Amino acid sequence: MLKKLLLLHIGIALILTLNPIKGAAFSNVSAHTAILMDQESGRVLYEKGANKKMRIASITKIMTAIIAIESGKLNESVKVSKRAVYTEGSSIYLKQGEQIKLEDLVYGLMLRSGNDAAVAIAEHVGGSVEGFVFLMNQKAQEIGMRNSQFANPHGLDDHENHYSTAYDMAILTQYAMNNETYRKIAGTKVHYAPNPDEKWDRKWTNKNKLLTRYEFSTGGKTGFTKRAKRTLVSTASKENHHLIAVTLNGPDDWNDHIAMFKWGFGQYDLLRVVNKGVVESIDDEFYKGKVIVRRDFLYPLTSSEEDDIEVNITLIKPNSSWLEDGKVPAPCGKLIIMLNGENIGELPLFYDSKGNVEKQKWFSTIKDLFLSMIGVRSNG
Repeated sequence: MLKKLLLLHIGIALILTLNPIKGAAFSNVSAHTAILMDQESGRVLYEKGANKKMRIASITKIMTAIIAIESGKLNESVKVSKRAVYTEGSSIYLKQGEQIKLEDLVYGLMLRSGNDAAVAIAEHVGGSVEGFVFLMNQKAQEIGMRNSQFANPHGLDDHENHYSTAYDMAILTQYAMNNETYRKIAGTKVHYAPNPDEKWDRKWTNKNKLLTRYEFSTGGKTGFTKRAKRTLVSTASKENHHLIAVTLNGPDDWNDHIAMFKWGFGQYDLLRVVNKGVVESIDDEFYKGKVIVRRDFLYPLTSSEEDDIEVNITLIKPNSSWLEDGKVPAPCGKLIIMLNGENIGELPLFYDSKGNVEKQKWFSTIKDLFLSMIGVRSNG
């Protein structure tokens, strides 16, 4: 009898692992700090010390890669310096003086985590390693990485002021994943690059084991130093729902990420809260049937949260002069999406006097979605 009960408990535990119950809490990961973020909205679905400053090792190279890609120089030839060749740690075994395409260097950087590639990229794009580091910190501030400082392009522990947080690295990855070239490189399993002194090409296999271990994996970057320990950024997509996972100092990071992704996809559905098109629920005579929203608004929600969405509209009070010259301010108002009283997004509203925009049902079929008009205000 005891044996049967034990087997039953094991069976139930296995079922729950494979099929997480909606609303169930997620247990802590092995990593010292971690985060699971929805890529579309930036909503944090799970976090563990996500704003704690930590050493990040080679996931630094996500920043190096996106700056190189955005430089517009991927087709340029890079002459490899002595400094690049003699960079310590992981390497793609570049040779001093050889010429190699910048694009191939970015593949070597992301797939094999080449520190020599990182320095070669930095020198070519930034003019020097120090100049490139300036670009890295500039980009970090630009995209909202408020608790990060970069001191090199590879993540080696050669500076004390080189750190980030799980949250900031998720923000960086969210930004990078908007770039088609980055997505392609980060998700590549194998890349071949010319080898100047051999008859065969270099072959680089991606160190990110999730690309073969987890069916919904789309890319990411591994990292390790003695001080940072294991670091990992990864992305996954299932049914057009895209998630980002980051772990810092994670001894069991592969399983941490798979567990976070399974939980995230099991708990949250990416819903279209607002559809682009005509906002049909406006009663004001001037605006009725002529106010549009130009893009969809998607947001991850649990089944219990669907009833808690509220959409409010603010419109500029119509002015008599608008009727004379036909000019209505753009935007003419805004649509505010709330979840449990918290603002989760805003969309600008525009006036379309011609009425030639295809009319669509402007919010999804989330039952009992509440729409309210917040008067009209002269300042919008």
